[in-house]
Formats: sequence, C-alpha cells, structure tokens
Amino acid sequence: MLIIFSGLPGSGKSTVAKIVAQRLGAVYLRVDTVEQAIRSVSEPGQKTGPEGYFALYGLASENLKLGSTVVTDSVNDINLVRDAFRNIALSLKVPFLEVEIVCSDEKEHRFRVENRVSDIPGLTHPDWEQVKNREYETWEREHLILDTALLSAAECADKILEIKNALNRP
Repeated sequence: MLIIFSGLPGSGKSTVAKIVAQRLGAVYLRVDTVEQAIRSVSEPGQKTGPEGYFALYGLASENLKLGSTVVTDSVNDINLVRDAFRNIALSLKVPFLEVEIVCSDEKEHRFRVENRVSDIPGLTHPDWEQVKNREYETWEREHLILDTALLSAAECADKILEIKNALNRP
C-alpha cells in the first residue's frame, strides 16, 4: 500500500507520517531528506527543483514492487505532484490512501512553525510568512483530511491505520 501525506510545513504531517511508518514497519520517504542531500552536494545557494520529488517517485515505485508498504511525506502543494504519487499506485495496482494534514488553529500552526527544530542536519525550515504565503492548490478529489489542532498525532495515526486496514480487507 502507498500512503501519501500532504500538508503545509508545521501542520504535523511529518510527525504523523513517522508514527504511521513506524507502526506499520513501512518504508518512510521524506522529500525534505532527499532535497537536503541534493543541496549538500550542490553549489551554495542553488535552488532545488523537482529532483527530490522524482527521486521519491522512483524509490516509492521500487519499494512497492518489492511488496513493501510505503509512506511518503511531502507538502504536495500542487495537483500535478499529488497525481504523480497516485498514478504510481494505480500503475502498480496497489491500494493507496491520500492524507492531508492541516492545523486549523492559526496561532498553534504559527507557534509550531516558529519553534520547531530541524531533525535533518543543515535543513532550514520556512518561516511563518513563507508558510502563510505559500501557494497551495485546492484538492480536485476526495481524500482524508485530519486536523492536528483537534486530534493528537497518535489519534491521526489511529484513523489512518483504521482506514488502511479497511482498504486492505478482501
């Protein structure tokens, strides 16, 4: 199964995705990790393009072919990227679940953005203005939306695993 996480920075997406991956013993693929690795061998100040996402697509596909459950963790702010992950699952005929993590409490979301510490060496997270002003396309299809202002990360993971188990029943 492919579990595809989306959501703005600071929404709690990586926290929930890690819990889900750990509980399932799944392959965990985070675009921030891949992009930071690319930046670490690039010219200083060079912007990353879509390379990180293309690397994730390949890694997700290979691990799904091996029969692993894969959890992807990225902002997925445009429908083109969301479609690419979904199309991997469709092409391999594996079930998938698209999950958007939101934080509806703006004060809480801002606090998280301004106070989080990077767990990836060298990664600088966006500031609140960058998160607030980020372009984030409206979803074009149904997907699971979980609000970390209302549910704990563990409760969000519980809901995802409940749905995953229902999708995998014969």
